[in-house]
Amino acid sequence: MDKKLETLREAYKSVPIPKELDDVIEKALQQKPKPVRKKRFYIWPASVAAAAVLFIGTVNVSPQAAHAMSKIPVVDKIVDIVTFTEVKEERHHASIDAKTPSISGLKNKDLQNSLNSKYAAESKKLYEKFASSDAAKADNKGYYSVDSTYKVMTNTDTILSVQRTIQETQASGYIQKRFDTIDKKNEVFITLKSLFKNDQYVDVISQNIIQQMKHQMETEPGKMYFITDEDMDPFKKIKSDQSFYITKDHKLMISFDEYEVAPGVMGPVEFEIPTKILKNVLVGDRYIR
Repeated sequence: MDKKLETLREAYKSVPIPKELDDVIEKALQQKPKPVRKKRFYIWPASVAAAAVLFIGTVNVSPQAAHAMSKIPVVDKIVDIVTFTEVKEERHHASIDAKTPSISGLKNKDLQNSLNSKYAAESKKLYEKFASSDAAKADNKGYYSVDSTYKVMTNTDTILSVQRTIQETQASGYIQKRFDTIDKKNEVFITLKSLFKNDQYVDVISQNIIQQMKHQMETEPGKMYFITDEDMDPFKKIKSDQSFYITKDHKLMISFDEYEVAPGVMGPVEFEIPTKILKNVLVGDRYIR
């Protein structure tokens, strides 16, 4: 058993972390989807499959697993979201519980494989951080835990938005949220920048968010944001690639990680951007209405 685990461990270590993933996805978007047969098969590279086994493997064959599989969300009966791997491990004072999502059913295999490779690489990186942490060593009494999961935020005929949440806890907690949004019909990856005619959207959205922050601070006790001159690093504007997703009602949601624009007690925060202020900068109303 030890030899088998070591073999799997070596296979796991050999899984490459995609570099310049944005360029890979951009290249994928420029290519026309390849025709596929009616029957769909999704095959992971051998090295990734071996890594999956190390990460606790895929779905076990059992009545319980079959029941769980029956409840997997299906996107328009074409695009599937499943938990490809899940790792749960405790090592001295360190622990990890990480779920890796997998998208299947896209005809655009370059896009599908790029996203799934990114998810696998993220989980691999988290596992390596867990395994190398001081808390994972026998002679250390520190504490470290990492939890990673995902959630389908939007699932319509047109849009699929997937949220990945990573929470790391050491002396204190830190929560990050990442989103991927796909046009299911055209099978393209939607970036924040691609929604707008030019870079004016950064200022338009930022000004509205600051207004919302001020209003919340005035009307809701306990709400606090880093927007005053007294703050060490006050919020001025969003990044051009700020985390976002699109709701089922075609509204744009801008997301910030914990501590990014507010104290930790606020956790990650989101703001719905009124469509009326975006009309002059939007490319069209296919996604945002």
